[in-house]
Amino acid sequence: MYTVLNPIWHITHLELTLRILAAAVMGGLIGFEREWSNHAAGLRTHILVCIGAASIMLLSIYGFSQFIAEPNVRTDPARLSAQVISGIGFLGAGAILRTGSTVSGLTTAASIWVVAAIGLCVGAGFFYCAALATVMVLLSLFVLNKWEKHLMRNRRQQEVIIKVFDRPGVMGKISSLFGEQGVQIVNVKMKSEESPQGSGWTDMIMELKFSVKTTHAEKLTKAIENISAAGGGDVISLESSHWKMPGSFETRSRSQVS
Repeated sequence: MYTVLNPIWHITHLELTLRILAAAVMGGLIGFEREWSNHAAGLRTHILVCIGAASIMLLSIYGFSQFIAEPNVRTDPARLSAQVISGIGFLGAGAILRTGSTVSGLTTAASIWVVAAIGLCVGAGFFYCAALATVMVLLSLFVLNKWEKHLMRNRRQQEVIIKVFDRPGVMGKISSLFGEQGVQIVNVKMKSEESPQGSGWTDMIMELKFSVKTTHAEKLTKAIENISAAGGGDVISLESSHWKMPGSFETRSRSQVS
């Protein structure tokens, strides 16, 4: 005697193909924005995550349909797919980077997690939710990103790292150049270093880490350029998220000292 299975546990090859393609498109849209913004996890990563999540959802629902008729078998379509939510954390953790006091990659990690959820929705045939989530994520990444930068421009702190020779008046000169451009110094961390052997330098080296605030990024860039130009033989290297002093300046400073 054969048992007639409920058609809910079956899916045609055409519908399966359409779901995988839909997952690739939705994941690709979000991945394209991350790729366009030069983030670590871009187009291909998001497509692969979304397709993988959709495939696992399809497998969880339809992959074991031949066992549905067994009297001692209980199926749970959410069992395999539930592991995607926890397992995707490994990819997200790889996208998060910390440089000093700055943490980057959190948005990309969150987008990977959301893409996995969208893939699960597509795999389960929950197309409206998947499409709505995709639109909301794109709005968040495109529109809200610009609005957030505009709104928080006066509250964000930037980190500027300057290596100088430990000489009298250097700290005051750098602080005044920041002040001329309206850049507010929030915090300063200092660390002394020995001069590299064979460099010909006799003075101690001081690494200064400035946490600064400014209303316009152009003012910070201008202040950093002024520090580089007015540093003479005092500034060895200078770096921030907006600007990096050319390597030739360090060579010039070394020749001036020697």
